[in-house]
Amino acid sequence: MRVLIDGVETPAEQAAVSVFDWAVQRGFGCFEVIRAYRGVPFHLGAHLDRLERSAGAIGLRLAERSRLESWARAVAAAGGDCQVRMVVTGGGRDPMVSAPSRTIVTWEPLPEVPIPLRLMPLEAPWHPGRAAGPFSGVKWLSYAPNMASGDLARSVGFDDALLLSRDGWVIEGPTFTVAWVRRGVLETPTLDLGILASITRQVVLDEARRMGIDVVEDRFPLERMQSAGEAMGLSTLKEVLPIGAVGEARFDPGPVTAALQQAYADVVAAETDRPG
Repeated sequence: MRVLIDGVETPAEQAAVSVFDWAVQRGFGCFEVIRAYRGVPFHLGAHLDRLERSAGAIGLRLAERSRLESWARAVAAAGGDCQVRMVVTGGGRDPMVSAPSRTIVTWEPLPEVPIPLRLMPLEAPWHPGRAAGPFSGVKWLSYAPNMASGDLARSVGFDDALLLSRDGWVIEGPTFTVAWVRRGVLETPTLDLGILASITRQVVLDEARRMGIDVVEDRFPLERMQSAGEAMGLSTLKEVLPIGAVGEARFDPGPVTAALQQAYADVVAAETDRPG
């Protein structure tokens, strides 16, 4: 395991931040997870763009872009096929104790992902369900409700949760976005619902349009997704993953999902097979 804190190599067993850091006390900070293929981070620029937007929205100052990029590449090279986690802590606000903001970059093994994914629909009252506001799209450190939702779903036999707005719209998974195929059209919740602007989602939508697949981004009730012919989860770690169940509704992996899986794999290969 390789850990860099503000660019300084730190033994994993000694890596730490202050207990007075608001990342610890209040979950204040932002982060990115970047997938590396054979030690090459995929779409690193897009991830750093999103990190800059998150940090700017909550008033955190980042290290220079060139340093962030070099740290991510160094850690990715050490991890090989892995996930690179970049965390920017909020620092402390106690004038009696010095707890500056820290940038932590580390790699972690890729998690095992169940295929296909079985999701339990769950209302998420903590989710804004709308895009308006100064903090829309921030990738916060405070993912506690999302993580608890996944744990709850697993405790009753599902693989993860599917979050619904208070108005009943499909939003996203705790750590992934969703899409489905209905009558040949790829449908996915709109970013206007305040969902994270997933980089994987954007790649998939771009590839779908390139392939001539109609794409609709809108507000959809749960019943709309459950009546689809195919469904999929989209994320940095899951890539394009077939969904096999949403509540009582069942799905079989279909041809559109397979085509988008291949298209995504081709985009990854084109970027990460290049030297450097």
